Amino acid sequence: MPFRSRLSLVATAVLTAFLLVVFGLDAGDTAAFTDYRSQQPGVFHKITPQDLPQPWATKSAGNYPTIVPRPANAWPQAPPGFKVELFASGLKGPRLIRTAPNGDVFIAESYAGQIIVFRGAKMSVFATGLRQPFGIAFYPNGEDPQWIYVANTDSVVRFRYNNGDLTARAAATTVVEKLPSGSGHWTRDLAFSEDGKRMFVSVGSRSNAGDPRLYPSELNRANILEYTPNGQFVKVYAWGIRNPAGIAVDPATGELWCSTNERDGLGDNLVPDYITHVQEGGFYGWPWYYIGRNRDPRREGEHPELKDKAIVPDVLLQPHLASLEMTFYSGKQFPAAYSGDIFAAEHGSWNRSARAGYEVVRVPLDKGRASGVYEDFLTGFVTPDGRVWGRPVGVTVAKDGSLLVTDDASNSLWSVKYIGR
Repeated sequence: MPFRSRLSLVATAVLTAFLLVVFGLDAGDTAAFTDYRSQQPGVFHKITPQDLPQPWATKSAGNYPTIVPRPANAWPQAPPGFKVELFASGLKGPRLIRTAPNGDVFIAESYAGQIIVFRGAKMSVFATGLRQPFGIAFYPNGEDPQWIYVANTDSVVRFRYNNGDLTARAAATTVVEKLPSGSGHWTRDLAFSEDGKRMFVSVGSRSNAGDPRLYPSELNRANILEYTPNGQFVKVYAWGIRNPAGIAVDPATGELWCSTNERDGLGDNLVPDYITHVQEGGFYGWPWYYIGRNRDPRREGEHPELKDKAIVPDVLLQPHLASLEMTFYSGKQFPAAYSGDIFAAEHGSWNRSARAGYEVVRVPLDKGRASGVYEDFLTGFVTPDGRVWGRPVGVTVAKDGSLLVTDDASNSLWSVKYIGR
């Protein structure tokens, strides 16, 4: 049940539980689930496994958004004390965004097959001729990277890089020649471990709930894969994650986290998307189970031995939000309470009768741990009558501590700054 608060993480969790008891909300109560009409900056939510309805409690919807130009009176909304500005417009489908150590901002324009870079208001094309690029990472970690790695939909390549380069010095060299690819989820994100010895690559599933035993094209999909920085395959780091669209390493703990699109077709309020730290070797359910021991009825009777191995993610989001890039807030410009928290872009639903998502959410962390609570942070991309003009995809922390958000519906880059109350 949503409620408005600026309480500490612990108090938020306690108050949430108190409200559930006071209002007598039973497991599966729809009050746990909301849509765009109740999304407002500063509203907190907590969904638990006990809130989940039965499969097909509602019909599966096909409610694809029709994108409209931004109305004259429409603007993204942030909590009190924050100011939202239009940083750039007229981009070509901006997707994932990452900040270089020197402060330059790199953006994947996936459908245009290129990486662009901003230095202040100046935009340059860093590299072209890529195949649906998405993930971007600087290597090695630290203030003086030597390479920029880019995850195409079917490979990982890298460019020689010196701080301040606005165009690639030479053609890309291939690091991972072949990633699982084809139909289905095409985005590939990547991240390096804090010690620089591991390269993680996320690969979403080909299908909604297809049995990997019957579809060889699902091999090594719905997984996070581990490679060496030179591209040697090491292992499947974690599996059963339907589409780990965004991955990031928490600089405070060194743990890998992911932002995940869960499956569709089971009704409005199944299955919740999620944000979670990723356990090495962990199994997250797809396609046989979801959110722990819940059986997908489309895979009835299969793999009972996996039932008790399926991990419950840390933070359950509204179902069908299409959670994409996530980042940890490492700046100093926001109030201290935001330090180390997660921000994630929610591209927006299609498989829900009432739209949800089309926002940026915040996940408060306490010493690297989440209580299951998340906050609507940046909203307003849907008009009151349900028309969509903006779809957040990527989030990054700029050098000055502001938050930058890509929007591939209005082809814009937004800046969020704290100016005080």
